Amino acid sequence: MGATTSLASRQLSVTPGQSIEAKILVRNNGTLVDQFTLDIVGDSREWTEVEPRVMNLMPGADGEATVRFTPPRNSSVPAGQVPFGVRVLSREDPQNSSVAEGVVDVEPFMDLQLELSPKTSKCRTRAVHEIVVDNSGNYPIPVEVITNDPEEQLKLTLDHSSLVVQPGTSAFLKLKAKPHDRFMRGQDKRLPFGVTATSGELPPINAEGTVVQQQLLPKWLLPVAVAALAAAVVLTVLWFTLVKPTVQTAAREAGKQQAQAENAAMMEQVDQAEKKADTAEDKAVAAEKKVDDMAAGGGPGGAGADEGARGATEDSKGVNIRTGQAVDFRITTDADARPDPEEFDAFDVPEGAIPADKTLVITDIILQNPRGDAGTLQIKRGDDVLYETGLANFRDLDFHFLEPLVFSPDKPLTIDVSCQLPGAPEPATGKCRPSVSFSGRLSGPSAG
Repeated sequence: MGATTSLASRQLSVTPGQSIEAKILVRNNGTLVDQFTLDIVGDSREWTEVEPRVMNLMPGADGEATVRFTPPRNSSVPAGQVPFGVRVLSREDPQNSSVAEGVVDVEPFMDLQLELSPKTSKCRTRAVHEIVVDNSGNYPIPVEVITNDPEEQLKLTLDHSSLVVQPGTSAFLKLKAKPHDRFMRGQDKRLPFGVTATSGELPPINAEGTVVQQQLLPKWLLPVAVAALAAAVVLTVLWFTLVKPTVQTAAREAGKQQAQAENAAMMEQVDQAEKKADTAEDKAVAAEKKVDDMAAGGGPGGAGADEGARGATEDSKGVNIRTGQAVDFRITTDADARPDPEEFDAFDVPEGAIPADKTLVITDIILQNPRGDAGTLQIKRGDDVLYETGLANFRDLDFHFLEPLVFSPDKPLTIDVSCQLPGAPEPATGKCRPSVSFSGRLSGPSAG
């Protein structure tokens, strides 16, 4: 009952970007007319087709189908052997379905690129460039980076020169260029240099750059110095011709006025002193009378006390977002690859990281996409999208906020990911795994 299958070739080899075919024979071992459905199982199913996918066979009859393998020419399919299976499902007897197994060998291909950023820099003492080595092939490539200075006018230094670039990734190197000679004034000098990436299996790849060396003294310094000297001369002439005589005349008039004012003040002080003397004499007479009255049996009166008032202030909001317990945590995503860019998977803060009665205050965010996934990532507060970016735009990206982001229990922090193309080495699992790290504080009780 059911079906038997056989592959004409169980071991195949294919170059990425090209196709190879294999024939599979299907026999109806049952006693009834049966319909058989063929499909592919294994890691090669994304780039493998079978035709026809459905065939109807009389009892004891044979049918032939073609299996076509077409791996894409990119880093999503690593070089090496990929097992596959052609499954034949019987409609009349599904329990006796069969699978024909084989192996397709994906041949390696190389696609190495070298980029220098910026190609031209300007400096007075030192310039910094970035070297980017991209591996768009399907296997790791060891690379040696060499600098060259044809005119021997620069000191070129790499932070490291040997590296292994994984498929579908980029390696970054920092290059410092320091001119041997300096000059105070003069025209800009153009100093060319080159960078070469070599691998034992590839021809050398070259990139050229230029350092534009400028004079040590800024070009604006001499005009500013001349203008300042001219302004000083003009101010000196104005001082001796106009300002100084005017100041002297004004000083004499001010002296006269001050002397008159001082004389008037002295006369007023004399009058006030005489009035105070009269008042003191009157007070002395009153005091003598009070003493006489007390001697006659009189007594002093009672005394009172003033009462003060105290007040208090209170924060009406109940939460101070500038203080609180430090907190940091990481949200790691595990999004399924989907063709529709509008479909998102949501990921929450790890359980137990944020207490239910606390307000989360975020001051720092680090976005990480080390595998080179392609898609969209959103940071949300409740239903509001605070930040949205494409995964292909970054590998590591950090933000620091002067005005922090505040998340309350009714508007929690979530991460949404729409995954279109997982990066290496995830295409086999169909998962995108970017992550976001957060740092901040916990304040409480929660506002609202």
